[in-house]
Amino acid sequence: MNQSNYILIMAGGVGSRFWPKSRIEYPKQFIDILGVGKSFLQLTVERFKNVAPQENIFIVTNEQYRELVKEQLPHFAAEQIICEPSRNNTAPCVAYASFKLFAKNPNANVVVAPSDHFILKEEVFVEKILSALEFTATNDSLLTLGITPTRPDTGYGYINYMKTDAGAIKKVIRFTEKPKLEKAQEFLISGDYVWNAGIFIWNVKSALKAFQQNSPEIYELFKAGMVHYNTSSEKAFVDEFYPQSANISIDYAIMEKADNVFTLPADFGWSDLGTWASLYEVAEKDENQNVSNSDQILSFEAEGNIMHLPEGKKAVVKGLNNFIIVDDKDVLLIYPKELEQEIKQVSEQVALL
Repeated sequence: MNQSNYILIMAGGVGSRFWPKSRIEYPKQFIDILGVGKSFLQLTVERFKNVAPQENIFIVTNEQYRELVKEQLPHFAAEQIICEPSRNNTAPCVAYASFKLFAKNPNANVVVAPSDHFILKEEVFVEKILSALEFTATNDSLLTLGITPTRPDTGYGYINYMKTDAGAIKKVIRFTEKPKLEKAQEFLISGDYVWNAGIFIWNVKSALKAFQQNSPEIYELFKAGMVHYNTSSEKAFVDEFYPQSANISIDYAIMEKADNVFTLPADFGWSDLGTWASLYEVAEKDENQNVSNSDQILSFEAEGNIMHLPEGKKAVVKGLNNFIIVDDKDVLLIYPKELEQEIKQVSEQVALL
């Protein structure tokens, strides 16, 4: 296994669209929401053990979740848990982690990936990741895995690439944030767009160069900490200066500005599992197309629902079609699947009650 391969797993989000199961104090990446006995984070780590040595896998999370990570990954060293003291989106935490890796190994070849994605064809996924790492090891490039779209989904960002490029890896023309349905349909028909999965591969030198050229304020802020990274003074530096960084995503900070961006179109059974409906799509369904985490639910004249109940809880559902039904602690959610994008705002209103 290549000792220069490193993995940065992003695990600091709050998963608000998976409310009420996912809460700020215990977000979805730490939950066994698939019912397989392991959390999203644990499954993601296992997947990447086929790409890099375990000691080269780092968890990038919020300070609030340090103990949760340690609990779920007891064999990880303390230095493998990189904690941000404030939530400033993905660009600052990637910049911080990149400088830290550069101080450790200036030839690091890095995968940046979310901790809460569903991958059905894991062998294909690993094959694509290794192919991408081989490319970035010898090319000054920023590469992203592009997911071959199966429907005109308006919940994903899209990547337009040069279809005429020879080989599997394609030059990126532009990124488009979540489009309207008509535009998404055009993208699907054209055949030269992929979904943006938020999985990035690059050499650490290329990443830092991209920050320097496209987000110099972030670059200079974290460059000032080079003498502190991987030393006892690192935490004090990060606690003081990290909150001063811009609140911006990695897409806006560098990916949509850089001119050396490539994509590797792939199909490995991917879902970002960002919502209850996306979990419904990949989960096993009964004869009425219902998805349930329990055998204690009786349903009559009910189809297309996703139902998630606490262990030991019984429920009877009749006459509901295409609903999200989630009972968790102090909250019962019954909501139409087609309106699930409202759940984040609803959770904020409930918090005020």
